[in-house]
Amino acid sequence: GAAGFTSMLCVDALEQHGLSPEKGEVLVTGGAGGVGSVAIAILGNRGYTVVTSTGRRSEADFLKGLGASEIMDRTDLSEAEIRPLERERWAGCVDTVAGKTLSTVLAQMKYGGSIAACGLAGGNLLETTVLPFLLRGVNILGIDSVMQPTDNRARIWQRIADDLPLGRLDALTSTVALGEVPALAKSILKGQVRGRTVV
Repeated sequence: GAAGFTSMLCVDALEQHGLSPEKGEVLVTGGAGGVGSVAIAILGNRGYTVVTSTGRRSEADFLKGLGASEIMDRTDLSEAEIRPLERERWAGCVDTVAGKTLSTVLAQMKYGGSIAACGLAGGNLLETTVLPFLLRGVNILGIDSVMQPTDNRARIWQRIADDLPLGRLDALTSTVALGEVPALAKSILKGQVRGRTVV
């Protein structure tokens, strides 16, 4: 539900701001999480070259199965020295992490690229300069899944039906009984859960 809806809002916003597969690589941060994993599946299905960052290298096969072509260690973004500008790499980004990761990604965006910012797993502070905005025309697109108007909700849900490969949905979802929720909560806090869990 919420993860799929948020993921599709991100992809839709990026495409409305000019992203298309021929523009280059799209980064998805936090790829093993709910929003990240669905975003990878949607982008891969739409023909994008998807690179994802994760702290769980053990999930590489899972992420490649969803549509990622390359897996990065999250520390390459979260522990990098923050510079005003770096070599241009990303045509677009679905960012579920924020914090230092978003600061690093901003400096690596291609000219005119956009970032759909939808999460804050890495913190809510953003340390950056205006240089990516002024010299490269980079956009940060804030994604809100709560207050969307009804007509846009219907449009986004239709896009999910069209663009999310249902054959990959089973790999994204696990099911637990209500009694398993306390143990599941501990696993979530330890970053040991991938995709979405249905209770």
